[in-house]
Order: sequence, then C-alpha cells, then structure tokens
Amino acid sequence: QLHVRNEWAAWSGWSVCSRSCGGGASVRTRTCITNPVGGPCAGDPRQYKICNTKVCPLGSEDFREMQCAAFNDRPLVSGNSFRWTTFHGSSPCELSCLALGHNFYYNFGHVLDGTACDPEAGAVCVNGRCLKPGCDSILGSTQREDACMVCGGHNTTCLHHKSVYQSPFGYNEVTMIPAGATHIRVTDNSRNYLLQNGRSQFVINGNWKISVPGEYSVAGTKLLYRRSADTWESFEVPGPTQEDLHLMVLATDRNPGIEYEYWLPPDQYAQYHGRRSPLRQAHHTASYFPRGQPTTPTTTSRAPPSPAPGLHPQHPQQPISRLEREENHRNLLNCGKCQRVKGRRERQRQYCKKDFFRGRVLGKLYRGEETRYDVQIIHTYRNRFRLEHREFLWVPNLCDCPDLQPGKQYILMVRRHINYERTLNRILLEEDSYVVPYRPREDELLRPLQRLCSN
Repeated sequence: QLHVRNEWAAWSGWSVCSRSCGGGASVRTRTCITNPVGGPCAGDPRQYKICNTKVCPLGSEDFREMQCAAFNDRPLVSGNSFRWTTFHGSSPCELSCLALGHNFYYNFGHVLDGTACDPEAGAVCVNGRCLKPGCDSILGSTQREDACMVCGGHNTTCLHHKSVYQSPFGYNEVTMIPAGATHIRVTDNSRNYLLQNGRSQFVINGNWKISVPGEYSVAGTKLLYRRSADTWESFEVPGPTQEDLHLMVLATDRNPGIEYEYWLPPDQYAQYHGRRSPLRQAHHTASYFPRGQPTTPTTTSRAPPSPAPGLHPQHPQQPISRLEREENHRNLLNCGKCQRVKGRRERQRQYCKKDFFRGRVLGKLYRGEETRYDVQIIHTYRNRFRLEHREFLWVPNLCDCPDLQPGKQYILMVRRHINYERTLNRILLEEDSYVVPYRPREDELLRPLQRLCSN
C-alpha cells in the first residue's frame, strides 16, 4: 500500500551535548519516509537545542581559544607551523586564528557546534550558523515567553495592571507590587525614585546614595536600572518576584507622572485589584503606616472580578492616646534606646561642622524609612547655606531618634546633604546630631563658639 504523501518518521533521541558547560548544542534527526508519488518532506531533518548552560568553573580555558590552540605546531600548506590565538574576524562562526608573533591570521573553517557567537542573546554556532535559542531551548526557534512567563503563550494566563502616579513633594510610596508579578516596568521622567523590597531594604537609591545604572538582585530575580544625568530613569524586572516590592519616589521637583505596569495571575489580580483589595486601602506593615494615597488613573487589559455580595463597611477603630500610639510604633520597629547627644563637648565638636539654628517643630510625618519634621526657623547661629522661613528636616529612621515634639523649640545642629549631581538638596538631622530643648541660657553658651571655627 502506497502513502499519498511523504511523511517524517519519529525524531531520534538527543545527542550528547557538544560542551560540558558554558552552553553547547545537542542534535536530533528524523528520516523522511518516501514513496513513488510523494514530494519532499516539509521541514528540517535536524533540530538543535541549547544544553549545559551552567557557567564554566573559574579559570576554564575559553572554548574558541581552545579550538585555535588545537592547531598549534601543525604544519600548514606551506609547511610552516605556528602557535595560534583567537582572532575575531567578520563571521562569528568562522574559526579565525592569529599567528602569535606574526601579522596575519588564518581561517580554519567553521567553529565547533556550541561556540558562542552572541553572548548577550545566548546564541551559539551550529553548522556555521549563529542561532539564538527560543524559550523552548530549541536553537533557531521563534517561541518566546509571553508576559505571563509562559513559553509560546498569548498573555491569557495573567492580567495586566498599568497606572500613572503623580506625587507631592518629599518621600511618597507609589505602590506595592505583589509577589508573583512579572514583566514589571517603571518609568520616571522627573527625579529620583526608590525601590524597596519586602524586608525594608533599599535596592536602588537608598541610604542617601544615588545608584549607578546596572543590574541588581531583588526578590529572587534581576532588576535592570537605567538613568540619564538628570531627566529620566527606568527599571525593568522580568520576574516572577518572590516577595512584595515597594516602589517609592523622592519628589524634589514637579513630577509629570511615574508610569508603572506589571502582570499578575488572575487569582492574585482579583485579590489585589478588586474593589476591596489591599492595594486600594491603607497599607500596614512594620515599616509602613496608614497615610492618604493620591488618586491615580488605572487601566487593565481585562476587567477584574466583582466583589462578593453582602460585604459591609468596617467600623472605625477607637482612637488611642498619643503615648500609647508612639509606644506601639517603637515596639513594631524593635527600636532600641536613642543615643543622647548633648553637653559642652558635643556642642563644641559639632558647631563648626554643621548648620546651627533654633527652630520650632510644627509637625512630624513618617515617610518610607525616614521621619520628616516640619520646622519653623526662628534664629540662625551659623549656617553655610541659605535657610528658608520653614524647612523640612529628615531623620534616617522611624524610631523617633531624636524625638522632637511638635510645638516645642529646639537648638539643632544639622548637616546639609547635596548629592554629586546636585539634584538633591536636603537637611539631615542624624541620630548623633546635637539636639537640646531651647532655653535662653543656650544663647550665652553659643556666642563664644564662633571664634573656634576661625582657628
């Protein structure tokens, strides 16, 4: 009985990988079952896949260099022999080698299968062709991961969340990006923003430092951070993330809007973006406290499920006293005892190094990992920078160290912080700063200190 058309037989098993590490190639074949009337089989009789992609041990010889060295001391057509090293010619899949001590190179043909030809794309050479693997590990495959991290998928197993945030001045939490998010993209066309993981550790732009562009590890995945000198910055996280990420912004200038987007599995999307989701209410953790969130326009690629019927609004909690509230606040953060900085010696030591003034505390606000005091400047004793009638003082902790009470006046020694790019200008009240409640006698104690700074 004759077949109507030619057909492929089943694939053979995969061959041994061409390399033991660093990314090699493995091949499998299939045979075209022919018949008198059938045409050629459609497709390729060979298929290659990437294999053994683990990094080679430190000190291993370069694969291409090893191939050139295999021709050392072998006579060429002319009868002469040479020692060879790698030469990168016009084709990445040709084995071009430079003769050591001579000004010429020789082409020995194709490199061995599995030789890297485009390291950034993960491509390797196979039969003289540079092939990039798809998400199915097949070399030359066009299969790609979709936004849900499904190979060859069509974005049907997750939901898209996209929003724009416009912040007031100072530190503000933009959003919490839940664990399990994929393809996170954030773009800011104004000033710095900060990313903080779920353990309250800054990943970029934290600890009073502006991070350099590059790749950072966060939440079990990688973060690629890009920024210009002073106009824009962005980052991308492929995911999936293994913990919640907190996106924060330090707004020092007019902010046209921070755009962010990510994808979530449907069950998580319903949890975090339903009408009563945690992302639409005040966010409570040991490091974040309830505060008003600006309204942001939100778009999604699919509508989230409606909330279950019968839900009733929660009754407001009874207010607690200020002392009890502050004690609970410190207990949550495991704050130790504050360092007490006062006395004549500290006054003299810090006077010539810092700005020195008397101010009345008007308000206090927790922002991210910092405390911000709103202070009215009453009198300046020594300052190298201009002070406005009202200034914000930033304390790099949430433990009320030092603890300034609204309505009271204090003598304050502070440090001016200006970053290298001069895009950030803030007044820091550090834990070891000289801080004492104001009393008239302080004026008499401070006047003689000026002469110490001229020595």
